[in-house]
Amino acid sequence: MGVSDAGALPDGRAVRRIVLGTAPGPVLTLLDLGATVQSLEVTCGDGVRRDVVLGQPSPADYLESGDYLGGTIGRYANRIAGGRFRLDDADVDVGTHDRGNSLHGGPDGFDRRVWDLAEHTDSCARLTLNSPDGDQGFPGTLHAETTFEVVDEAVHVTFTATTDAPTVVNLTSHAYFNLDGPGAGTIDDHLLVVDADDYTPVDRTGIPLGGHAPVARTAFDFRTATPIGPATRSGEEQVTWARGIDHNFVLRGSGLRRAALLTSPRTHTELELLTDQPGLQVYTGNFLDGSLPSATGGRHRQGDGIALEPQLFPDTPNRPEFGSAVLRPGNTYRASLVWSFSAVAP
Repeated sequence: MGVSDAGALPDGRAVRRIVLGTAPGPVLTLLDLGATVQSLEVTCGDGVRRDVVLGQPSPADYLESGDYLGGTIGRYANRIAGGRFRLDDADVDVGTHDRGNSLHGGPDGFDRRVWDLAEHTDSCARLTLNSPDGDQGFPGTLHAETTFEVVDEAVHVTFTATTDAPTVVNLTSHAYFNLDGPGAGTIDDHLLVVDADDYTPVDRTGIPLGGHAPVARTAFDFRTATPIGPATRSGEEQVTWARGIDHNFVLRGSGLRRAALLTSPRTHTELELLTDQPGLQVYTGNFLDGSLPSATGGRHRQGDGIALEPQLFPDTPNRPEFGSAVLRPGNTYRASLVWSFSAVAP
């Protein structure tokens, strides 16, 4: 347990590895690069210890990747149409790199920064990042913090941020899960429940077409435990455009509550995701193409993991009907999620 050297970036900056927790409970390995979840080892339902997230071997691999494996995403997770929005009667232009849109904070998002390790214990680490005014085009100097804590059979993640000028904020984790462990293949046979009656249809570039739509009678109906594979190959237009699922789900309720349940019938392992956010972006690893090395020497391929990203709705800065993403001086942005693991009966 503790802090160790994880290697260096091409420019010579050192990256640190932080390990939290002890077996037989979860053991979480973080990098200060991107406040990244590099590995998460749990005792699966069949009694075998497995790493249940997708990782990469070295800090340089994370910078070369465009898949955000395990990173803390900001300043604004998901997409902003055209990289432009209006804030307090002023037009704001931010960095674009995804089919003309801003995605996950721009070309140089928070997942690519070396965060400061502010404090840590054997079970908890708090990482901080100062994002200057104009960073990727976003106004205001933002101070962001991400706290990871291992508690019993769960990992708690808390995001906070403050600003000295009005800005927009939407932080999340982009961990990819595969409850069968490294090299086990796709998550097609995993069962998924999402506590949502509606989802957000998008255009070919991932921008919402309008409002939300019912999941009933679509590939997005995960109201009961449903295998992921058939949904990602359904042939529906929304699925075809995204090469799988890469969509926001409108979660029921408010406050910290269950958002999703992911189950592996193979290892008899269950992940329960709790969040206090209104939306859950479900991404089935559609663009993992075998070019990324895995932490165990293999390659990450399409569908090898699923990202369950609690957040505000996509393009909220341009869509007042979705609520507000604005953070003002004197206020504190807060978002929380919990990954809780348990065994299920064979």
